[in-house]
Amino acid sequence: MSENPSIWGELAGLTLTKGHGTGNDFIFLTDENAEIALTPELVARACDRHFGIGADGFIRAARSTASRAGQKLLEEHPDAVWFMDYRNGDGSIAEMCGNGVRAFVEYLRAEGLIELEVGETVKIGTRAGVKTVARTEEGYAIDMGPWSFIHGDAAREGGEDCLVSARGLKTPRAGLSISMGNPHTVVMLGSDGKLDGLDLHSLPQVNPAPVNGTNVEFVVPVDLDVESGAQVGAIRMRVHERGVGETLSCGTGACAAAAATRFWGGEEAPDEWLVHVPGGTLAVTFVLGPDDLEHVVLAGPAQMVATVVLR
Repeated sequence: MSENPSIWGELAGLTLTKGHGTGNDFIFLTDENAEIALTPELVARACDRHFGIGADGFIRAARSTASRAGQKLLEEHPDAVWFMDYRNGDGSIAEMCGNGVRAFVEYLRAEGLIELEVGETVKIGTRAGVKTVARTEEGYAIDMGPWSFIHGDAAREGGEDCLVSARGLKTPRAGLSISMGNPHTVVMLGSDGKLDGLDLHSLPQVNPAPVNGTNVEFVVPVDLDVESGAQVGAIRMRVHERGVGETLSCGTGACAAAAATRFWGGEEAPDEWLVHVPGGTLAVTFVLGPDDLEHVVLAGPAQMVATVVLR
């Protein structure tokens, strides 16, 4: 009598790696030619924290030549050899993940798939374009590209474009929707108590919401003791990630939250920000990019913690 087939399908017997960036955790798989069928059900099962390995997302390391999206990127960026095939914890495909890119590069380096010394850079293909990642003494810094208002000039003129309801808030709050290659809606709250009192296990309601849904960030300002003359802003942030739920950190969310807070602060607002999330601290800096657009640079740590073989 033959044994029952594994519930893990094509993942059975493969070595997977668990890693994270400021507590935003991922499962990594090397599948250079993208041959394994990663169905939403299989990814969600692997990411389940009770019946699987447990993670906020699933990332396949594939050669850019293995997908149409990657091949298109290679036309302009022939050195973007690796493609980050990212899935949310529910198995849905996502455009981009800032913490995921940092952890992805650390995974490639740890697996010997790339060599990257401190101060060197590597280009990574994503569904939100090519991202340049630099290795630093503390981790990795990524040029996340330009940010923009999802609702354009109307949002720029009004400083808000939607109302957001969440468990723990008595009334809906104004939000501002920002694109970092993926959608975000940022809400400013007035106190740490209001931020801590939110129940983000439930999906916040955004009206009107971006077409493909949105990640929702709630922020409060933080006072910093900095050296005289230093211009650094700081916020605390909690996030409900689309297709996942509340996570300890969100890299693109930190960028969007800093962008919205800086916009609300006016022309005197700083270009450098510290974003404190439950999983640690991320640094966000606004710089002029090579395309003469304002780019966002995200910096923070990344770490691999375990390898797992599914049975």
